[in-house]
Amino acid sequence: MEKKILNHFKISDPVIFVAACKVIKKQEKFKKLKAIGPENYFAELCEAIINQQLSDKVAAVIFARFKKLFPKEKIAPKSVLKIPDEKIRAIGPSYSKIRFIKDLALKIQTGELKLESLALLENEKVIEELVQVKGVGLWTAEMFLMFSLGREDVFSHGDLGLRRAIQKLYKLKKEPTEKQTGKISKKWSPYRTYACMILWKALDL
Repeated sequence: MEKKILNHFKISDPVIFVAACKVIKKQEKFKKLKAIGPENYFAELCEAIINQQLSDKVAAVIFARFKKLFPKEKIAPKSVLKIPDEKIRAIGPSYSKIRFIKDLALKIQTGELKLESLALLENEKVIEELVQVKGVGLWTAEMFLMFSLGREDVFSHGDLGLRRAIQKLYKLKKEPTEKQTGKISKKWSPYRTYACMILWKALDL
């Protein structure tokens, strides 16, 4: 993690700074956020939909099978729409997830959703565009902002892991409300995404 980010946390919130130091001491590395290319957005969203309510291990296996359904493993909207639902179902995803993926593909094909323009939009507008797709909720859109668009100042109030980590680190009696997480996370801006990464790793420790 860059020194300027750690220094910001040291000044703005000693609790998250101490947590970061503990994680780093355990030799946990923080990758610098980096935006991926627009050509990968569709595959990223397909993976996010497939991963919902699954363990990381199971999700990885199913997504690897999903990729093999495409020529040269290139996941594309047009190709998705041509694959029978039963063929996708056979490799793991539920029929509801298949509907979500095909709804996403159809919206892209018809031009209703222009993925290539998302990187040019403000965070709230990106969320507004993505949640139009069936199966893409606020949390999925926030993860897309963080790890696909590389946005550094995103916090997900709906993420259970983040709420539990905040409760633990800040010694709260109950799981924090959105008002509480908003007040705490405001101190981390403009690096709230990095604070989230610290919290997730701290919870694992």
